[in-house]
Amino acid sequence: MKWKTKITQIFKIEYPLIMGAFGGWGKSKFASIFSNAGGLGIIAALNFPNPEDFRKDIQKMKQLTTKPFGINLSLPHHILNDNEEGKKTKKRYLDYVDIALNEKCSIFTTSGYKASFIGKRVHEAGGTWFHKCVLIKHAISAEEEGADGVTIVGLEGTGFKNPQTNTTLVNITLARKMLKIPIIAAGGIGDARGFLSALAMGADAVCLGTALMTTKECPVPVNIKEKWLQLDIFEQNFHNKIYKYNVKNFMAPSTAIGHQNEIISMKTLIEEMIKNAENVLLSWGFDNNEINTLCL
Repeated sequence: MKWKTKITQIFKIEYPLIMGAFGGWGKSKFASIFSNAGGLGIIAALNFPNPEDFRKDIQKMKQLTTKPFGINLSLPHHILNDNEEGKKTKKRYLDYVDIALNEKCSIFTTSGYKASFIGKRVHEAGGTWFHKCVLIKHAISAEEEGADGVTIVGLEGTGFKNPQTNTTLVNITLARKMLKIPIIAAGGIGDARGFLSALAMGADAVCLGTALMTTKECPVPVNIKEKWLQLDIFEQNFHNKIYKYNVKNFMAPSTAIGHQNEIISMKTLIEEMIKNAENVLLSWGFDNNEINTLCL
C-alpha cells in the first residue's frame, strides 16, 4: 500500500514515520538507517559540541543515504533574553542552522522553548520548520509564529513533564480541531495499532523514540536493552516515573517499551509496523492500495 499524508508529501518520505531526536545517539550512523527504511531520520545538532564535527556528520549522512533527513535543535526550556548571554546562545544555534543550510539541508525540527528565530532563518533559506511541544497552547503559539507543523508529545512519552500535559489521545484529537498545520503525534506509540490510531485521531505522522531504543543499531549495551525489554509498564515505580510531573530529564523508555519483545533491526521494526498496520486495515475491510489521510 502507498501511504499519503501531509507529512509524506512535505518531507517526501515513504511512510509517515519520524525518528525522535536522540541526545547522544542522533547521528548519521543511526539516523541514516531510519531514513533508508522509509521514514525521516533525524540528526541532533547538539550532539556535536564542535560545529565542524556536525558539518562532517551531515556529509557522512549524505553518503549513507539518498533519502530525506532532518536536523534537530533542542533549545533550553526557558526564554532566551536579549542580553549578552541570550544573544550568544542564539548565535550558537544559528551557527548550527547555517552549517546545515550550507550543506543543503532543508528540514529542521526544534524543541524546548520558543524557536521562531530559528524558524525565521530556515524560512529565509526556503526550508521547512517543525516545532515540538507538549501542550496544545504551545502548538497554537508555534503555528502563530510561523511553524510549518508541530510534534505534540503526550503524557505517555518520556523525559520532561509539564504539569498540564495531556494524553496523546486528547492532544491529537483536539489539536486536529484547533490547528491548521500538520501534526506529528508522539508519546507511547510503539506498534501498528498505535500508529494507525494516531493517524485516525488526526495526526499526519508519528514520532518513534522508545520503539527504536531496543533495535540492534541503537548504540546501547545489549544488557541495557534486555533490561528495558523486561520492564513492566504497569509496575508502580515505572508508572510514577512516566506519569508524574517531573522537571528533571531521565534516561528511561516511555510506555511504548511495552510493545517491544525482542532486539530486532530498525528496518525489521519499521517493516513489521507497516505490514501489521496494513493487515489491520485489510481485516477492517479496507481494500484500497493507497492510504490517504489528506482529507482528514
